[in-house]
Amino acid sequence: MGTSIKIGAKPFMNYINAVLMTLTSLNKTSVIIKARGKFTSRAIDIAQVVTKRYLNNSIKIEDISLGSYEFKANNRRSISTIDITLKRN
Repeated sequence: MGTSIKIGAKPFMNYINAVLMTLTSLNKTSVIIKARGKFTSRAIDIAQVVTKRYLNNSIKIEDISLGSYEFKANNRRSISTIDITLKRN
């Protein structure tokens, strides 16, 4: 299992740098980008930017896992989740 990076409201490039640093300087072979709710589209964008623009296309999307869980506040809500596993060749 790889290192996981949880996506939130920080600047976009912070997450790009976190993924790249994890895959290069820490000698990890995979990283999992995790997001939920409104940040799922941002996680997809981050995965696409990393695979298309950096490290000469040596990073591939290995797995995408979709899910949801029930959030109980005043009423019940279902929140979507996504886990994108990136692997270095």
